[in-house]
Amino acid sequence: MSQFFNNVEPNIIDDEMLQKAIEEKCPEDLGDIARKESINVKVVTELQFSFKKILQIDNLWPVENLTKLQLDNNFIEKIEGLESLVHLVWLDLSFNNIEVIEGLDTLVKLQDLSLYNNRISKIEHMDTLQELQIFSIGRNNLTILEDVVYLRRLKSLRTLNLSGNPFCSKEHYRLFVVAHLPSLVYLDFKLVRNSMVRFLHSLIGKSGSSILQSLGFVALGAGSLQKSGSQKHTTAFVEYLNGSFLFDSLHEEDGEAAKLASLPGVEDLLQAYPSWFVSVCENLYNYGLEEYEKREAEVSKFYKRFHEILAVNQQESKRIISDFRSQNQKRLDELYQAGSGEIAESTRAQGKEEIHQLWDALMTLEALVSNDLEELLQDFKRSIDVIASTFTENIQGIYPFHTFSSTMFCTFSQCRVLENQHREKVMEIAMATLKKVGLYEVEEDFPDDLRKLFEDKNTVVNIINMSHSIRLRKIDKRESDMLSNIYQW
Repeated sequence: MSQFFNNVEPNIIDDEMLQKAIEEKCPEDLGDIARKESINVKVVTELQFSFKKILQIDNLWPVENLTKLQLDNNFIEKIEGLESLVHLVWLDLSFNNIEVIEGLDTLVKLQDLSLYNNRISKIEHMDTLQELQIFSIGRNNLTILEDVVYLRRLKSLRTLNLSGNPFCSKEHYRLFVVAHLPSLVYLDFKLVRNSMVRFLHSLIGKSGSSILQSLGFVALGAGSLQKSGSQKHTTAFVEYLNGSFLFDSLHEEDGEAAKLASLPGVEDLLQAYPSWFVSVCENLYNYGLEEYEKREAEVSKFYKRFHEILAVNQQESKRIISDFRSQNQKRLDELYQAGSGEIAESTRAQGKEEIHQLWDALMTLEALVSNDLEELLQDFKRSIDVIASTFTENIQGIYPFHTFSSTMFCTFSQCRVLENQHREKVMEIAMATLKKVGLYEVEEDFPDDLRKLFEDKNTVVNIINMSHSIRLRKIDKRESDMLSNIYQW
């Protein structure tokens, strides 16, 4: 039982507490309705139970459509009662008395989970949280650094907070975590890429190769080099668009349609068609790499400006504090040499006033840097929105082709146009062949399997249409994957 229970009475989430939380979260007009009559709880998507002295989670099954739930700063000892909240995306259980990670199996859509400041000693029971992107488990009782390796199974994890745990004091703690979780972008509120590179360089300069090997950093470094080179197309979302990869995949397992390749005229089509299709894909590939460079440049510009703002703020803060220290030392000397209580009292009053001035100056700087960062974020968002939307619109061919450069004459729409044209030409040849077969005008060496195939018109038409549909679906799938990747980015 928690030490806090000596002075307060713990609660369990009951109907009354739930109804009150719904009323507080609803807009004012809906809140009035909720107070007069029972509101349809299925429309409620966010609830807050912070600082409610809650000991046990219960009675949340009516609000099954919740996407955001705050249960921070309570007395909760066990994660339970969340099974029905399958739509939950954001869950805050920080500042409680939880000892074991459990009861999360059904929360498969969870993206942000905070267990900060609890009593957890082991990372476990999180296998189903495959969409988890942000995980905070700082200030717990984690002592075994190797337990972090468990998080490798969370493929979407990008932001992790472990600060304040006992194992954070171990040598090379950050290197170990990043070595085993190479997909992390932020660790303990710091950007992994910049800080790790600097630290890695310092280790290498101090005969760090053995240290790196013990941490598994040799493999990590090789992976990074590969990504920066041959796997660059993956981060640009244009994998399998250079060369004939996509075209070859369209014709895999073509079945009965493959027999049509031996028809007179189809062979010529199959010589010209691939070159046009591959040309489209190559242009898409090159365009994707160009857009990747634009995105990377925008991100780099953002972080450069971000660090500049912080550096200026820190420099000015240090100057203000340094001036205050100098003045404070002068006051201390005056107090020491003061011969009367009046002088001492006057000096002390002056000191209090200067402390207030220091506070005001630092808070003003805080407000200024906050405004600068907010403006920076908004500018960055606008720039990225433009880049991303232009990229998606171009690869879909939403705008007329003539509005773009020659590179953009080729889109996934153009891939579909080529496939449609190919299907029409194959159909024309097939219909002509059907007519010849019916009139017994085909050559004597006409293959028997084709002769049998062309005995029925519907069969031939269905084969061509089925093959065509499969290819279109594969083109659509590649376009969909590309769009999905840029949306997620």
